[in-house]
Amino acid sequence: MSFRLAACAEMLYGELPLMERVKRIHEQGFEVELWDTRNRDIAALAATGARFSSMSGYFGGSLTDPGSADEVLASAEKLIPVALELGIERMVVHPAELGEGGRAVRPVYRSTGDMWLTGRRTLERLAALGEKYGVVFALENLNTVLDHSGIPVARAKDTLALVSAVSHPNVRMMLDLYHAQIGEGNLIELIRTALPWIGEIQVADVPGRCEPGTGEINYRGIATALKAAGYQGVVGLEAQAAGGAGLEAGDAALAAFRAAFDS
Repeated sequence: MSFRLAACAEMLYGELPLMERVKRIHEQGFEVELWDTRNRDIAALAATGARFSSMSGYFGGSLTDPGSADEVLASAEKLIPVALELGIERMVVHPAELGEGGRAVRPVYRSTGDMWLTGRRTLERLAALGEKYGVVFALENLNTVLDHSGIPVARAKDTLALVSAVSHPNVRMMLDLYHAQIGEGNLIELIRTALPWIGEIQVADVPGRCEPGTGEINYRGIATALKAAGYQGVVGLEAQAAGGAGLEAGDAALAAFRAAFDS
């Protein structure tokens, strides 16, 4: 297989404590994605032996807002020691600050030129920070139709434009195909276009945000296209199990994910 598989510990095995979720994902041969690492036992997470592929890379501010972009940088720098302790390769950022349920903290429904310029400048500053400490900041695309209304410059074509404009190895895309399918579609062509700028790919099926095979996306076709394009990075399952929170449902979701991409 030309790429590595990871699974988000925040969305699977919801009946287990986080540490047990990490162990169960790791024991099945997957890398682990995390979200917010604050107030968590980082030493214990490291002791699980799991390989961690990504985590949230900021916890305040908006990279497109001149009034709060400094908060993005400050919070990112505070999180870098955690990433280094866990051996995490990518720290995920978003076009604007997300609050409860992924909603925009300060909703914006029209992207301005100032937002674009501020976003680029903030990513350039994150690039310098990433180069200093040896981490990559990955800008994730979001859909504003269903899950993240009020987030500016959020589509995959927008995040691609920003990342390619910065053109720095320490800033890449977190290309989320679930969000891209809802907001844009044309996924295989999107992959081919974005390939030079992709740091990691996240997947879930549509509708429902569950494992591959539960919705409309042909993930076997996606896997074939990724291999043909020469992608050799991480594909992460950021999805809930269609069967619910139980252990069997989580195991089945991971099996379906592996079947779609390990063929």
